[in-house]
Amino acid sequence: MTHRIRFTASQVPAARVALDRLTTLHGQVEVDEAEVVVALGGDGFMLQTLHDLQGRDLPVYGMNRGTVGFLMNAFTTADLPRRLSVAVEEVINPLSMRAVTTGGEVREAIAINEVSLLRQGPQAARLQISVDGRLRLEELVCDGALVATPAGSTAYNYSAHGPILPIGADVLALTAVAPFRPRRWRGALLPKRATVRFDVLEADKRPVMADADGRSFRDVASVEIRSNPEIRHRILFDPGHGLDERLIREQFL
Repeated sequence: MTHRIRFTASQVPAARVALDRLTTLHGQVEVDEAEVVVALGGDGFMLQTLHDLQGRDLPVYGMNRGTVGFLMNAFTTADLPRRLSVAVEEVINPLSMRAVTTGGEVREAIAINEVSLLRQGPQAARLQISVDGRLRLEELVCDGALVATPAGSTAYNYSAHGPILPIGADVLALTAVAPFRPRRWRGALLPKRATVRFDVLEADKRPVMADADGRSFRDVASVEIRSNPEIRHRILFDPGHGLDERLIREQFL
């Protein structure tokens, strides 16, 4: 089966070499004419590609030419049309973030992996956490906290000792980063439909930044986060190597 493929690559030299080889073999079409996008790089480049293609409803097949490849397939120039034909599709919904700064400005962003709040200065952050309008934690003293999707649960969330979530799970991970008080609190699993709100206590004295997949906003006073079912990102994987399998395998390493 022949596909109209749009190839895209990160600036990593190995990715640029791969781009030249694959476009020579299969040609190159504009994104408006493409049936599928093949992204060459690492997980960071995959996230960038998904953000760039938002609203186009194009499936993306990644091949790993970077340092991290959880969202990527193994790289080879051989038999690409067959691999695309038998690839398994996973659909993920990103997070929508709405942050209000201490100056009253509203900042909005989309995150495929996670939205995190992090202290800006030397003092720990003081956060108040509400879920669906109900106060759940009056004070979390910490370096930060994050809300992660299943697709992002093996990224920063995992480094912060958060849970790994199966891709089909209708839950979000709420994870503390270096919590000081309550000392034993490590986070929660929340329904995917939940709206999480962080209010920053003593925001002037203990400034906090919000980050949505690497897009940062300083001096936030409050942040609301929810899953956005209206946005769909389609990712293709080789059979037997989809996100569900990778999430399970990661837990048994």
